[in-house]
Amino acid sequence: MAAFSIVWPTIALVALTWAVWFRMYQKRIAHLRANPPTEDQFRTGAAALRYFQPVEMPANNLANLFEMPVLYFALVPLLLTTGHATVAQTILACLYVVFRALHSWEHVGINRVMTRFRWYLMSCAVLMAMWIGFTIDFAVAHLDALTG
Repeated sequence: MAAFSIVWPTIALVALTWAVWFRMYQKRIAHLRANPPTEDQFRTGAAALRYFQPVEMPANNLANLFEMPVLYFALVPLLLTTGHATVAQTILACLYVVFRALHSWEHVGINRVMTRFRWYLMSCAVLMAMWIGFTIDFAVAHLDALTG
């Protein structure tokens, strides 16, 4: 049952993604109300991007939450189905989500680029550690199954 603990940070990452999505729409709706667009401002994708440029950070962060986190979302089912969702992996998953949340907070809020980059880099290092740990555990288990 402890293996299922890794689902909680996964739920938290999904909640973070929804929170950023809601923030993006909150900013966009406020921008639409304050600056009613013309038809030309939405004629092309590039024109729409220019229109929303003043409120683009939540959208940029939302797109970012569908980049490296894809590797996290691919790993969690592998950890669960192979029985490798250990306490260590769960702790790393929690760290990963905390670093992603701090990155999002910085990206959508204050937006200090170097601070944001550090949170991003730390989250990537944790995710890499999760994948390396899984790969080693899986290879050992596979080797044991073949030889034993």
